Amino acid sequence: MKIKDIVNKDIVNLENCDEEPIHIPGSIQPHGFLAGITASGMIDFCSANVSNFISLDYRSLLGKPATALFDTEDPLQLLATAAAQPQSSVTVSCAGKSFSCFVHKSGDTIIAELEPAQADSLQLTALYNLSLDSIHALQSSDTLQKLCQNVASQIRKITGYDRVMVYRFDEDYNGEVFAEEREEYLEPFLGLRYPHTDIPAQARQLYIKNLLRVIVDVDYTPAPLFTIDDAKDKNLDLGMASLRSVSPIHIAYLQNIGVRATLTISLLHEGKLWGLIACHHYSGPKHLSAYTRVSAQLMAQLLTSQIRVREVAEEYEIAKRVNTSLEQLLLYPNELNRLSFADMVQRPELLEVCKAGGIAIMHNDVIYKAGNTPADDKIRQLLQFLDSNNHRPFFQTTRLSAVYPEAGNDCNTASGILYYALEGHGQNCIIWFRPETNEEVHWAGDPDKAIIKNEKGLSPRNSFALWRQIIKCRSLRWENPEISATGTFANALQKHIHMLALSEEEIKYRELSVQLKEANDELENINWISTHDLKEPLRKIQVFSSRILSREQKDVSEVVIDSLRKMNASANRMQRLITDITSYARLRHTDNQHLDVNLNELLKEVIAEIKEDVNDLSRYVVIDDLPVVKGVELLLHQLFVNLIRNAIKFRRKDVELRIRISCLADQPYEAAPDPARRFSKITISDNGIGLDNIHKENIFKVFTRLHNQSEYAGSGVGLALCRQIMQMHNGYITADGTPGAGTDFHLYFPA
Repeated sequence: MKIKDIVNKDIVNLENCDEEPIHIPGSIQPHGFLAGITASGMIDFCSANVSNFISLDYRSLLGKPATALFDTEDPLQLLATAAAQPQSSVTVSCAGKSFSCFVHKSGDTIIAELEPAQADSLQLTALYNLSLDSIHALQSSDTLQKLCQNVASQIRKITGYDRVMVYRFDEDYNGEVFAEEREEYLEPFLGLRYPHTDIPAQARQLYIKNLLRVIVDVDYTPAPLFTIDDAKDKNLDLGMASLRSVSPIHIAYLQNIGVRATLTISLLHEGKLWGLIACHHYSGPKHLSAYTRVSAQLMAQLLTSQIRVREVAEEYEIAKRVNTSLEQLLLYPNELNRLSFADMVQRPELLEVCKAGGIAIMHNDVIYKAGNTPADDKIRQLLQFLDSNNHRPFFQTTRLSAVYPEAGNDCNTASGILYYALEGHGQNCIIWFRPETNEEVHWAGDPDKAIIKNEKGLSPRNSFALWRQIIKCRSLRWENPEISATGTFANALQKHIHMLALSEEEIKYRELSVQLKEANDELENINWISTHDLKEPLRKIQVFSSRILSREQKDVSEVVIDSLRKMNASANRMQRLITDITSYARLRHTDNQHLDVNLNELLKEVIAEIKEDVNDLSRYVVIDDLPVVKGVELLLHQLFVNLIRNAIKFRRKDVELRIRISCLADQPYEAAPDPARRFSKITISDNGIGLDNIHKENIFKVFTRLHNQSEYAGSGVGLALCRQIMQMHNGYITADGTPGAGTDFHLYFPA
């Protein structure tokens, strides 16, 4: 059987240090040993240092069943049960010696990490007293910082480390020592910042998976892992292993700050790495029993369970201040009108609600502002940037220049912004501004020299002297209650702008209604004049001209007689026009109830009425079987009279007149709003002079004529009247024809 070590021999350099595979080092810390066991119970991995703890060698264990290592008949069942519980440990016996065994699964492999069992230094009475102290700490800590300080103190009592720090991350994963408990002789680290490069991304991911990490002695010599050489690139993921060997860069980092042993506990909040509890020991190696580790981790879990509670408590104090201003603001938009934006932005509550330095409202391309703000042209440029790059109704930042470099010249007014888009015209919005704070940050060493390269190769920085940095173009953080309150006001403002717009539209509609009523009254007067006052003079003109033509032709010259005939014809045309206009206008006031109308019976009456115009008309008209439709009989009678008379008027002199009225049931009308609706399609076809289809819409407009009055008499109202009648019956009328071959009029009645 051939075996091999799986030590990761890749060299870490400046190009790949952020991608160092720290989860597969292929070696462990030597204060314990490790065995990897397959699902079938065979030892597949084993650390080289096993012989330092028991009288067995890794070569003799690899490929053997787990019973070769554990003093129990069924170790696989014991380990599988323990591995089912996250980060669990059991006490086992190997070669007659007692060990604390930490068990977890990596893929299909059960990883057993064994450390010599130790008598716990925490007695039951001491543990009880520590528990009482912890509960008291939770109850007495009214702020998150005090709670963290109390937890740091309790963990130092439990573990005995020289220094215990609660380390909190910002949004960029730069760390701050938020609370600290230490030996008096040690230099304080409280308030110091550490750059995100101190804990690279891959390390942060492991801290999320593996919540507790112990380094007993930073000067340790790694123990390599061996395995049976039966597969290419065979390896073992140690991401959850507490014995996992540490990155050489991290070891050098700890050595540079003089640390000999560490304990690190992850603080997770809402699924993210909120911070770490970092315990440092300077006086030598330090080993913790399994029970002590669990006790320390319990304290960390108590802290994480209270993070949101304390944050809410602190936010409540801010919310009380904010709500006072918000209540005043929410009363104001009720009085809003288009002239009051300039007054509104001057209200002090608008700045107090979020401790802003300036405010600007853009409405209908006009900017209203107060306080310290950029110039109008710069505000417009900023809004154009937000509109084209943000694509969201809300945006907030404390470092505007980081996303919009042009703001770098306005840090004294606009380092931070709160932006809410308002629906409507253009870039309507409300935006709050905050100036820069010129914050002084204390770093533990130069943050730009976190990793350096010298004649010895790659190493972390070795200088942790206080490094002061002035942060420019950054405003204070927008607190959650401030964001919530400004959002509430922006929403209320939006609603009232809508109401203002609706109110203005209502005023416009009222004014238009008054104008429309006045116009209708005038039209009614014109209609009355057309019906009575105009017809009377026309009748007199017709009467007198007819008398002269019938009785006194012998005494009047031919020129006068011809003029009288033209005058009489013009009067007749004008009378027909007035009659048609009156009929068209009268349709608007028709509200007759729609009843069943038998079109077969209706067409008989129509033909009987029109036959006076054409002798033996029924001989020229063919009528198919027609349906019963819903409608007003009087109007439908007028509809067919107009269409048949239209066919007669525009007949050709060289052919015998032919008119056919046919019907197709259950037909669609493509232009209908509902394409699925069905119609009875009635077609009136003639063989007259025809129609050029470029005019097929114009012929239904009032006073539209395609021919001279001398060729074909008419007012140009008849077909417009037909369309209006069809509209009153919820139907449609269309026409298509061929010049010289006839015209088809199609009537669509709802089925």
